[in-house]
Amino acid sequence: MILTSASPVALLLGATAAIAYAIPAAFASRLPEPAAKAALWLAWALHGALLGLGMLQPSPRFGFAPALSVTAWLVLTVYAVERQLFPQLRARWALAALGALAVLLALAFPGQPLHISASGWLPLHLALGIAAYGLFAAAVVHAALMTRAEKRLRLAEDPHSGLPLLTLERLTFRFVTAGFVLLSATLVAGVLFSEALYGRAWRWDHKAVFSLLSWFTFAALLLGRRRFGWRGRSAVRVLYAGAVLLLLAYVGSRFVLEVVFGRVV
Repeated sequence: MILTSASPVALLLGATAAIAYAIPAAFASRLPEPAAKAALWLAWALHGALLGLGMLQPSPRFGFAPALSVTAWLVLTVYAVERQLFPQLRARWALAALGALAVLLALAFPGQPLHISASGWLPLHLALGIAAYGLFAAAVVHAALMTRAEKRLRLAEDPHSGLPLLTLERLTFRFVTAGFVLLSATLVAGVLFSEALYGRAWRWDHKAVFSLLSWFTFAALLLGRRRFGWRGRSAVRVLYAGAVLLLLAYVGSRFVLEVVFGRVV
């Protein structure tokens, strides 16, 4: 662990955000709605301030845990917006737990300083990749809610206890489509401008292989839905497979390098 690399302000912000996230996660069934909502909003704001503080450092750091932290914050941002449009959307406790875990991981493993001397476009390239992560993560959350809605229908439970199944399915594939567009842009930029961005030619490594495998998986999912009407559990399984491959592409490879091998990259 590299907790000593975090500033006192970052440690305070991170610890407070994690506690604020933990409140609705641990006491979801016992907290009044206004209190749970306030705690989640506070955690989200503190989390965002922590991310902003990291980007304002003289040498911003990045790695597998900061990538997960930004992804979690983006998913929570999407959730906050969607709750205004669909008040019956219910995933607060799970997302709060995800936020707390992501904040603590980023404090424990802040990554390595970014080297952007090769190109000022590198941060934009990373931002595209992380935005794709966030959109696919939001799609996975909606797919999980879709699975839960299907289960409710099979068990003949109250159909008004959450978003309608068709609405969830439509939202899921909108996030998949948007994520696929950003992932495609990220991969094209990486292949065509790798030397300018990273100071070296593009090469076949674990990140490249898993990224391309995830791209083909998501492409197959979108094509299968458009041409063959894929939906339900079959489509969700393909989505989960693509998400796992994408997670292994950057987060997985950086975790192995940073934590398992302890390499500075």
